[in-house]
Amino acid sequence: MTLVITKLMAVLLALGAVASGIIAALWGGWSQPMTVLCILMALDYISGLVVALVFHRSPKTASGGASSAIGLKGLLGKLFLIFMVAAAYQIDKVLGTSYLRDAVALAFIANEALSLIENAGLMGIPVPKVLLRGIDVLKGKAEAAGEAHDKPPDGAESAKDGEAK
Repeated sequence: MTLVITKLMAVLLALGAVASGIIAALWGGWSQPMTVLCILMALDYISGLVVALVFHRSPKTASGGASSAIGLKGLLGKLFLIFMVAAAYQIDKVLGTSYLRDAVALAFIANEALSLIENAGLMGIPVPKVLLRGIDVLKGKAEAAGEAHDKPPDGAESAKDGEAK
């Protein structure tokens, strides 16, 4: 029995090491925005299930109830959000920048938070105005990150700049 547990632990540790390598390669490691995004995605999905299964107020079905097809679409959509963050990191690497991944994550965090608030509204839960203001600030940070870095990275020049010289 102890040998089985030891082998199971070895397999789990190996899987963890592989997962860590994949995270480092695709997302450049794990960041606080990634953690928040994953938490909000889970909360949004669960709250969507509650809206459909308990309150029967889902705007995604005619009956307001749950649908396995819509649930699957929701999960796949959330998976795609993670892919978009990975794509942003890969673009960061190519451009020699370090802001796109977190800016994309922040934009998706704002989107997930708004969806969570929408679900709370469908459940009849009042939403504190301070939370809405916080989301507005978050949106502003995501937009500012993109605007502050709209210029080419150091050492890079656009084709237009190159022609003028």
